Amino acid sequence: MKLFAVKCGCLTGKSFHLQTSYVHLKKYAIHRIIAEYLPKLCDVCSMANQPIITVKNLVKKYDDFTAVNGISFEVYEGEIFGLLGPNGAGKTTTLEIIETLREKTSGDIMVDGFSIDTDADSIKKRIGVQLQAAGYYPSLNLTELIELFSGLYGIAVNATEMLEKVALNDKAKAKYKELSGGQKQRFSIATTLINNPRIVFLDEPTTGLDPQARRNLWDLIREIRANGTTVVITTHYMDEAEVLCDRVAFVDGGNIIGINTPDAFIDELVASGFERKKEVKKANLEDVFITKTGKEWRES
Repeated sequence: MKLFAVKCGCLTGKSFHLQTSYVHLKKYAIHRIIAEYLPKLCDVCSMANQPIITVKNLVKKYDDFTAVNGISFEVYEGEIFGLLGPNGAGKTTTLEIIETLREKTSGDIMVDGFSIDTDADSIKKRIGVQLQAAGYYPSLNLTELIELFSGLYGIAVNATEMLEKVALNDKAKAKYKELSGGQKQRFSIATTLINNPRIVFLDEPTTGLDPQARRNLWDLIREIRANGTTVVITTHYMDEAEVLCDRVAFVDGGNIIGINTPDAFIDELVASGFERKKEVKKANLEDVFITKTGKEWRES
């Protein structure tokens, strides 16, 4: 066992020493270790497990079809929370209700202390939403689009600074229709940050991206969380959820069938006697791709 110095990410900026093994440190993402231990050490970090989203008995029906069937869960402040499940499971419907974009049939939802029933406008001011398909004016350049969105929010932002956050400052004068798929996704995330949200919702943000763009988007999502923003994400890529998410909820048929950390789910499955047919190696083919071609952004 060794002592590792860890600087707290809260406003105190205090330094603490965690006693753990290098193997444990290597096996588990450092932010998960910090999330487990710092609340016991830092008074400010003890607030980290406070729910910023609370969903109770949420139901959404379309005539005789029940898309969301009485689900309940909490999202903790400062975490990356994943909603996972097959197509039609109810993930996007659930997110759209929380985002105040779709009416619920019944249930209670609180977002950052506000009820969607009585304070929808307050919630809208505190969240950023990146949708599966975003409709931007294709002939406007990125600076013009940032200025358009900031005007809709009624706030003034520096377009260059917003584009720098997603490594698109060199594309400030490029038209949206000229961007690659990865660039469009990064720009979409930039628009979610315009109002300095407390929570951002990312609905399948890396779908269709090449390995470089996907890995770099992971870094961007981690950076958003490191800056104090709670992230709620849906994805069909289980490796992505395992790498990024502090906790995940599996949704199927409009029901939540499990909520836990990715590591806990995996350990539970292994303990049940599950074994992969093929030996798991220390790297995969995507790692080979990244190593051989580089991780830098590809702008063509």
